[in-house]
Amino acid sequence: MKASLVLLLGVAHARNAEREAMVNEINSKPGVLWKAGFNKNFEELPVGASASLCGVLPHSEQELLAHAVLPPKNFAKMAEAIPTSFDAAQNWPNCASVITDVRDQSNCGCCWAFGAASAASDRICIYTNGTKQLPISAEATCFCAESNGCGGGTLFTPWSYFLNKGAVTGGNQNATGPLGGGFCSAFSLPHCHHHGPIGNDPYPPEGTPACPSQRSPACKSTCDADAKSPHNVYTSDKWGFMGSVTTYRTVADIQTAVMSQGPVEAAFTVYADFENYESGIYHHVSGSALGGHAIRIVGWGTENGQDYWKVANSWNPYWGEKGYFRIRRGNNEVGIESQVTANGPNDKWGPK
Repeated sequence: MKASLVLLLGVAHARNAEREAMVNEINSKPGVLWKAGFNKNFEELPVGASASLCGVLPHSEQELLAHAVLPPKNFAKMAEAIPTSFDAAQNWPNCASVITDVRDQSNCGCCWAFGAASAASDRICIYTNGTKQLPISAEATCFCAESNGCGGGTLFTPWSYFLNKGAVTGGNQNATGPLGGGFCSAFSLPHCHHHGPIGNDPYPPEGTPACPSQRSPACKSTCDADAKSPHNVYTSDKWGFMGSVTTYRTVADIQTAVMSQGPVEAAFTVYADFENYESGIYHHVSGSALGGHAIRIVGWGTENGQDYWKVANSWNPYWGEKGYFRIRRGNNEVGIESQVTANGPNDKWGPK
């Protein structure tokens, strides 16, 4: 009996051969700029198991090209003054608590809403010189801007929602994160551990009973019961901007947007090897494409001659490099510079 139980447990936690081969290939291949690792909760799963989190719909870039505007032609005219490295949280220390808030999209494909809600929160704080440190609600963005937010969205959708209707405030489930709770509409889906080495992550893995695949709840019209004034009345807690949804499509324009107004939302094609990211400057090494994933660019730098973007993910602060990853800049091999989105250079943020 005991021998059989041990055998069964061994089978249950046996590494998937394809995943093990991929990790070994990445870590042994010359010239690879990042480190792959195993996660005991996912090592037995087939490669590509994270596809459900890749919620950027295939027509997202086409929608931006059709409906978003470009920045003025002279927007990056000061490109020669762009520094070799930049970190938004360091540049705006009075907004560091907002900018370093790494959220958790749960087992739901609403990355497109998280990237936008977090970048909008950053930009409101920066625009108001730190006087408004508000987490824009990913709950409202994901489930009110789209009827099936867990099923995916585009990068134009959330920014159009901020422009035309505004979103209420709301942070992480259970008031986790640097901004705490008391806001109108916190994210209602549970924290999860996501792909990659587990580190000190206390949350249950995707696919377990505590973190099942999620369906989109209905759009709320009232604030949470624990919301506190002045964030406890839904209709008077909405924030947005006046101007135009803008897409930034060159490295210099993206850098200028980040260093002048704050982090931006972007998207990239996730390949299967990204599931095993542990640290370093990511670039595609092996595996097929799983889908599009939205994130937030918060800065850039150079390491050993390789330019990179610093990117905040929405897979909780225990994932990757404390919730962040770095990715090769200027190559655009995975489309990281093709859908960069935010409000325009002269737009104004305020209550809606």
